[in-house]
Amino acid sequence: MPIEIRKRKNENSNAFIYRFNKRVQQSGVLKEVRKRRASKRTENKTKRRNRALYRIVKQKELAKQKKQGYKAKK
Repeated sequence: MPIEIRKRKNENSNAFIYRFNKRVQQSGVLKEVRKRRASKRTENKTKRRNRALYRIVKQKELAKQKKQGYKAKK
C-alpha cells in the first residue's frame, strides 16, 4: 500500500509536507509500523521450559535459605 503524493503547481514545500504527513497519518502506516516494532517473537519450547525450571529451582533455594534464617539478597 504505497503512498504516492506529487507536488502541485505553485505549492510551497511547507504545504506539501503538511499534506504528506496528513496522508500518512490517515493511511495508518505509522500505527502498523509501531505495532510491528513492539511485537516480540515467541520463544521456542525448550527455552521457555528451561527458564521455568530455573525459576522453580531458584524459588526452592530461596525458600530453603529463608527457613534456615539467611537474609534474602536484593
